[in-house]
Amino acid sequence: MGCLVLLVLFFVSGRMLLHTIRSENALREALSSEYSEDPLLGAPPLDVELLTVNPYSRPGTPLEEVKNVAIHYTANPGSTAMNNRDYFEGLKDNHSNEVSSHFVIGLEGEIVQCIPTNEISYATNSRNVDTISIECCHPDETGQFNEATYQSLVELTAYLCNRFGLDIDHVIRHYDVTGKNCPKYYVEHPDAWEQLKSDIQTRMLEKQKEME
Repeated sequence: MGCLVLLVLFFVSGRMLLHTIRSENALREALSSEYSEDPLLGAPPLDVELLTVNPYSRPGTPLEEVKNVAIHYTANPGSTAMNNRDYFEGLKDNHSNEVSSHFVIGLEGEIVQCIPTNEISYATNSRNVDTISIECCHPDETGQFNEATYQSLVELTAYLCNRFGLDIDHVIRHYDVTGKNCPKYYVEHPDAWEQLKSDIQTRMLEKQKEME
């Protein structure tokens, strides 16, 4: 009788474990499906490395409306896009901060996507609810982006503005929301910020003509 009870318990436990595994797989598939319904068609090349849904870097909260694209710098000279993405991912375990970004652009111009554009990130404080954020790597303490990073930023921002129907006045700095010195070089050099916006606007118009 005892052996029969153990056998039944083993069978039930096994079915529960199988159900749990299937549920977790279903969740992953649902998240993938949700993301696949939000394709970035026509975007520059992306390395999609989505963060695990967690309260510290990817809460999974819907981003209902996009009103801005915010530009940031990593404040971590010499780090790569994946270094920063992996830092965001690690927050689910170490709980040391609440921070993330939709995209990180690396020193070689690579673009890593961390969060779908239909979810919020933790990057722009009170504007998280309506803003897509882009973190940019930089080679030194000045915070100035190198040419590869700069060109990818122009391309990605122009694409996002066109996709969400934003004009150039809706490209903002973290500084414009909170007064934080971010992105450092483009706060301390307003002329460089205006040039960046001009380059983005030019690329926006070029891309619009390409679509005609």
